[in-house]
Amino acid sequence: MANPSPKLRPPVSPPMAASVGMLIAAMVSIQAGAVVAKGVFPIAGPAGVSALRLGFGAVMLAIALQPWKATLTWRSLRSTLVYGVALGAMNLSLYEALARIPLGVAVALEFTGPLALAAFSSRKGRDLIWVGLAASGLLLMTPLSGATDLNPLGVVFALAAGMCWASYIVAGRLAGAEHGARATALGCLVAAALVIPIGVIQAGAALLDPALILPGLSIALLSTALPYTLEMIVMGRMSVRVFGVLMSLEPAIGAASGWLFLHQSLTAPQGLAIAAVIAASVGVTLTADRAAPDA
Repeated sequence: MANPSPKLRPPVSPPMAASVGMLIAAMVSIQAGAVVAKGVFPIAGPAGVSALRLGFGAVMLAIALQPWKATLTWRSLRSTLVYGVALGAMNLSLYEALARIPLGVAVALEFTGPLALAAFSSRKGRDLIWVGLAASGLLLMTPLSGATDLNPLGVVFALAAGMCWASYIVAGRLAGAEHGARATALGCLVAAALVIPIGVIQAGAALLDPALILPGLSIALLSTALPYTLEMIVMGRMSVRVFGVLMSLEPAIGAASGWLFLHQSLTAPQGLAIAAVIAASVGVTLTADRAAPDA
């Protein structure tokens, strides 16, 4: 059998291929959890479902990562608290948005938070092109454009989730530097402590319904425990640039999940807006300064 041509590139190495697969699985898992969560909103409301997600998720991560073994200082406690508050507010805001607007649109609007953080942290004038592209997509998804009839409060909640996501990235880096993987479990405990009282106020006795146990566990596993664990593994094997490009697929996965499982169709302007956000995210990731901080 003849030797292969030396000009041919070798196939992707198994570790890299596995990392890509795990990251895609994490994104699919998060959107699958959002689909399940949306189905439970009529019973417990978005705040109640968020409380179930973070409550069960905190227990799962605590069992897996044993956060009680972390050594807390005043400095690490402060960063962990900020990280947990950002995580809780992000989840609560996103679920409030999902109760009002389509899944794909909500994820795309939320994605503008880390996108803006990445663009402005690069300190390159050319990245303003990507900011402009994302802004044009954002405009197409807001009621101000006249091209969509999205619920305005849903748009506000999704944008708030994006701001919380950007804060979560910054605070998460500080907490992770202190506690490593255990920072995720510590942050989730703080988030649960923040959101559960709000969920109890909104849902009341509905949270005690045994019928919510299985959906709550499923949402916690799909949207918190499994994807967070997979992302922690992947980030240790993959460059920030490749990670960012692949994460840019999340709005598209959200739109596909909404169409397949929730029968949510998008208007042409909404589809163009999601495409603009994805293109801007890929662009800013590829052109960002390699020497800049990983945020």
